[in-house]
Amino acid sequence: MILWETFINGFSKVNLGILYTLLGDFEKAKDVLDQRWLILYVSIYMFGIWDSYRTTVDLNKQYILADREDAPLLNIKMGSWDTNYLDKRKPWVALMWSLLFPGLGQLYQHNVITGFFIFLYTVAICYFGHILPAIHLSMTGNFVQAKNMLNMQWTIYLPSIYFFIIYDSYVSAIEKNKLFEKEMSKYLRLKYQNKNFKYPI
Repeated sequence: MILWETFINGFSKVNLGILYTLLGDFEKAKDVLDQRWLILYVSIYMFGIWDSYRTTVDLNKQYILADREDAPLLNIKMGSWDTNYLDKRKPWVALMWSLLFPGLGQLYQHNVITGFFIFLYTVAICYFGHILPAIHLSMTGNFVQAKNMLNMQWTIYLPSIYFFIIYDSYVSAIEKNKLFEKEMSKYLRLKYQNKNFKYPI
């Protein structure tokens, strides 16, 4: 979905339209938008909103059922990408890694495929947006040259992906910690709680 949105956004020039709208240049915003691709962008945008809402409702229902049934959790999963296991993670560490570079917070939590995808996607944004050379020019005081170097169609992708990934890594760590505590509680209840034990009178 992210790659399709990037593809359609690139051809319809939505990011440039947003930029010129924020700058108050509405005529330039209208001129830069490619209407042949814009309708496709609107449809995928609306589908993304509907699908995320529908999926969230379905997942919440599944969670309630699993919680009531005291369903077992998969403690460890060995795959070709990684050995993933249920363990406590520090949310602030995940947040700091994501602040350093998007995707690292997900890798810290052993979400290898998601982490590598976000990492490579951010590298592509930085490369095509000429963000790192612009940062270098800004640090040397060449602000006009840095501004001219940026490809704003790509650069505008960065804030949305950056802040979302920071939020996602932090919240994911908290939710995984809740699962760990629930599984630990169940394990102790089943293995160490003797049902036949009676307090002495």
